[in-house]
Amino acid sequence: MKRLSFVVSLTNNDNDYQQEQAAAVEKAARRLGVEVKIIHANNDALAQSQQLLHYVQDSGVARPDAIMFEPAGGTAFPQVARAAAAAGIGWVVLNHEVDYILELRRAYKVPVFAISSDHEQVGKIQGQQFAALLPNGGSILYIEGPANSSAARDRTAGMLKTKPANIQVKTMRANWTLESAHRTVSSWLRLRTSQESRVDLVGAQDDSMAMGTRKAFSEIAESERARWMKIPITGCDGMPKTGQAWVRNGTLAATIFIRPNTDLAIEMLVEWFKSGASLPERKVTEPESVPALQDLAKVGGRMQRSAGV
Repeated sequence: MKRLSFVVSLTNNDNDYQQEQAAAVEKAARRLGVEVKIIHANNDALAQSQQLLHYVQDSGVARPDAIMFEPAGGTAFPQVARAAAAAGIGWVVLNHEVDYILELRRAYKVPVFAISSDHEQVGKIQGQQFAALLPNGGSILYIEGPANSSAARDRTAGMLKTKPANIQVKTMRANWTLESAHRTVSSWLRLRTSQESRVDLVGAQDDSMAMGTRKAFSEIAESERARWMKIPITGCDGMPKTGQAWVRNGTLAATIFIRPNTDLAIEMLVEWFKSGASLPERKVTEPESVPALQDLAKVGGRMQRSAGV
């Protein structure tokens, strides 16, 4: 059998989760003896669709055996997916809800599936973290991902299902990067309304945006800086060298471990090409709170006692 070749398209290379996605697939490719070509969309859905079409339609490019990609926008490119499958290229969607998987699986004899973390469960855990850290209630500044992201929508929906009624939420949006959250929060901090707002906790939908928020707080006027820097911040993704390390050193109050899934995806693809093993339409991985919720509740109790609440 010829050496298998896969294209992996990620949303950007500025986010620690996306960087871990790249590292995971490269490690798996070496172990499995396959080739991978990693490309980045720089958070531009149009550019990503053109990049993918290049590998599907350009006769001057070696055609991959399969493409796996995490959508940079709100669409998972159904037309590109059909063109790829019709050309004999497998198609794997990462961390995004799609409705065309079954159609493609019925029409074409190539591997087609989706793999994702349970993003609603991510949100539910985050809501439980908020409850643990603010046992007597309070106000949260919530940094969401982009409006066209199904992962962001699902995380918000899950959070609202488990957040106690005595916790109020103010939301603002960023684009899964430190710099985007830094810009958004810095702009808000320049408004008079921010100085009049009570914020007991920050919850960000990923660790990069959590750190961007912390950076914005660190740059506020010195007379106000100490107040903002005392506010606990939580994130999501929980990569060992970033999010989990930040929890250990106290930079973040909590995160949620969302395991990379590019390595699982490539393992499933290789098994299909080697043995024709059946593939699920959608595989879901489970997130975990870091630290565990029972340990976080102890932290929350100490925080509110020290605050005199």
